[in-house]
Amino acid sequence: MRTDAPATSTHAERRRISLTGCVQGVGFRPFVYRLAKQLMLSGWVNNTPQGVEIEIEGAAGTIDLFEKQLQGEAPVHARIHTLNSQRVAPLGVVGFEIRESAASGVIGTIPPDLAVCAECAREIFEPQNRRYRYPFTNCTHCGPRFSILERAPYDRANTSMKCFEMCAACAVEYGDPADRRFHAQPNACPACGPQLQLWDAAGRTLAQRDDALNAAAAAIQAGKIVAVKGIGGFQLMVDARSDSAIARLRERKHRDAKPFALMFPLLDAIRVECEVDTLEAELLTSAAAPIVILQRSAASRLPEILAPRHPTLGAMLPYSPLHILLLDALKAPVVATSGNVSDEPICIDEHEALRRLAGLADLFLVHDRPIVRAVDDSVVRVFAGREMMLRRARGYAPLPIRVGFTLPGITAFGAHVKNSVAISRGDEVIVSQHVGDLETAEARAALETTLRDLPRLFEHEAELSAADVHPDYASTRLALRTGAPVLVQHHYAHVLSCMAENELQAPVLGVAWDGAGLGLDGASWGGEFLAINASGFERVAHLRPFLLPGGDAAAREPRRTALGVLYEIFGTEVFERTELAPVQAFSAHERMQLLTVLSRKVNTHETTSIGRLCDAVAALLKLCPVSSFEGQAAMLLEFAIGEVATDASYAMPLRGTIVDWEPAVREILADLSDHVSVALIAAKFHNALVEAIISVARASGQSAVALSGGCFQNKYLTERAVARLRASGFTPYWHRRVPPNDGGIALGQILAAARSLET
Repeated sequence: MRTDAPATSTHAERRRISLTGCVQGVGFRPFVYRLAKQLMLSGWVNNTPQGVEIEIEGAAGTIDLFEKQLQGEAPVHARIHTLNSQRVAPLGVVGFEIRESAASGVIGTIPPDLAVCAECAREIFEPQNRRYRYPFTNCTHCGPRFSILERAPYDRANTSMKCFEMCAACAVEYGDPADRRFHAQPNACPACGPQLQLWDAAGRTLAQRDDALNAAAAAIQAGKIVAVKGIGGFQLMVDARSDSAIARLRERKHRDAKPFALMFPLLDAIRVECEVDTLEAELLTSAAAPIVILQRSAASRLPEILAPRHPTLGAMLPYSPLHILLLDALKAPVVATSGNVSDEPICIDEHEALRRLAGLADLFLVHDRPIVRAVDDSVVRVFAGREMMLRRARGYAPLPIRVGFTLPGITAFGAHVKNSVAISRGDEVIVSQHVGDLETAEARAALETTLRDLPRLFEHEAELSAADVHPDYASTRLALRTGAPVLVQHHYAHVLSCMAENELQAPVLGVAWDGAGLGLDGASWGGEFLAINASGFERVAHLRPFLLPGGDAAAREPRRTALGVLYEIFGTEVFERTELAPVQAFSAHERMQLLTVLSRKVNTHETTSIGRLCDAVAALLKLCPVSSFEGQAAMLLEFAIGEVATDASYAMPLRGTIVDWEPAVREILADLSDHVSVALIAAKFHNALVEAIISVARASGQSAVALSGGCFQNKYLTERAVARLRASGFTPYWHRRVPPNDGGIALGQILAAARSLET
């Protein structure tokens, strides 16, 4: 787009400025254009696959000011990682232009999807505005990015919006430097952009445009389950105030007790139901607009069935104009859960949704803007005064994680549950959006799609690949079929992931606690203390092992795990202790079978897992004999603490390299016998786990301690560990931008593979 005719000029200097970072899809070129015009500089700006390139001509002092303002006044969602400026020969032309994007080179940062901005949100409620009630309103500051991008750079022709030709009015906005839609790639309006339809379960159109939205809202109010096609995929929505609608959704989705995420019309509506501090409010209203895990308020009147036995609720605000209009019509919160059956990836295509959500959704609110890739809602929780990512997807992916040193080209296949994959590039690791658990054929297909999509999008060619050492992980099996990956021990990857996002160098003491991961000795690990050195790790301590009767069944039945723990202490006589909850949980016949299993070590395996130990204690306290979803028992054990505040702790001594849990379990049994409250027992147990960390940290001689693994999703455990480590003279590090759970494993695998090349 030319703005001035060329003319001769006596400008003294010209510079070529190359920028990398998140500088596409965030209004950066329009910002550069306006800044150059304001300072009366000439030249051009364009998108390149690696970022943004500028040539700027004028007086040297003015160009210095241009570079300063370029970095200090960039658009709010822009992130400049590098700025390289070099002098080139002046051309003697005036005027400034936005040029067509360069089509080749190394791909730069790709922007995530951004929540609707305040200006666009206001426009859709202005009757005189031509975008009044238009559910696909956006500008350079907001709207879909990653979910509609087919290839880089981020230009309309490279997105799924290419099939919508801008009308004359939208084209004027797109070409006007004074308009905030100047070069807004998804720009559209009711005359030329995507449109809504409401379908029945057979795919027949019931209503269109605004009528479709209003009919969908009425259906939700009437107790129906409506599948809504959002930015990154379908969501299933029901009235969050209706016990019967929620119960029907649980039954159809096969989700017995796992909490549902809620979408509220306004922040004030969330404050009615939840306690919201300053940082939580900032997260809720941010451009990422994640689900934020909040403490439920005492005044909350929402049904218990939303999050059975949980004192928290996962809340988010409407992040697209479609959601804003729908929630405005409802004037009430809705369940907004992923559009899938449990363990399957979310649906992104309306015809696919008709098939996969058949019998689940009553109606389908769809639109004709194609979704290029599934991007689920992100989930965060505030820990120790800062956010911690629990699921990384919309609003965050695929922003890179910078590690502080140059990496070779590596592809990481991730873990089996909460899977994400990653690729390395320079000093960055690009972690994919959340893929999910790989239990179903659909989920494994989604993994393969993501492994093709991410390298293609970034034009990444790997020198090597990395996967988990567990041969039965679907991700590992795929990696082995497609090459010869570096096989990385699971807990080593956890610690390296934490180190990477904190830009930590060895030596570090890593505390890797989770439910299970295959150890180098072939056993199931999960309560690990790893001394990270320059080339690898040493397992310097771990939880005392115990047996899991029934193998993997014990992960679903904490009562089995508890019997394994008690058997380690009492042997066969444990089955005579019928006063104990885990023993009571089985019939006499079942107890005889379990006795045989444990005494003969048939269909059992040994574990050092803190996650399983937490399950065992939860079963002892009658909190969760059988789990209906992963981590449920440990969550209920954390929540059981309630408002108890104590520094009292059970004994969990370090004996050589073994953290011995037996004294703690014996004390728990004594407290149960003395009718000590479950809340106090739960607090003392968590405190014992923290004191075990302190003991090993002191014995290790390391000052830096990295906390990683799914157990550190536990707010009480993490916050107490951070506080006690600091008080004891150590420097704790924990996760923020990457999940501590298996969603962060791919990042650690990248680092492990890179380290393997150095040895």
